[in-house]
Amino acid sequence: MVPRSSEKQNESVEMHADIEDFLSGEVYAVAGASTDRTKYGNKVLRCYQQAGREVVPVNPRAQEVEGLPCVPDLGSLPKEVHGLSIITPPSVTEGLVEEAASQGITRIWVQPGAEYPGLEDHCRALGLSCISGGACLLVVLGFSDRL
Repeated sequence: MVPRSSEKQNESVEMHADIEDFLSGEVYAVAGASTDRTKYGNKVLRCYQQAGREVVPVNPRAQEVEGLPCVPDLGSLPKEVHGLSIITPPSVTEGLVEEAASQGITRIWVQPGAEYPGLEDHCRALGLSCISGGACLLVVLGFSDRL
């Protein structure tokens, strides 16, 4: 039996590897992108922009977010994306996970508050790499709301 501290350390190493893999691409999508700059869907989109990443906002009710043309769903993405950040209510997140898998998106980062029970098992069953459980893109990439 592995001592608890080693289990946590292994989880941390795995999470670090998943984050490195997620961030190794060039094009990302943000489901739940918002026109409201106080919302996390907007902050995550701006975080990608600040980090010099190409990003596509996904929101069925917006035409444009932060100067970028918005698509209504993952099936409308104009190009293949390396990873998908999800910032939606948990009831919406579950459908997005299914949609991501059907669109061939294999890396998702479910931001805190968007998780639903069984998320990680669901992703594993669909063959998706999933970051969730507290890791926040804004912290990892060092988002500044002052820019």
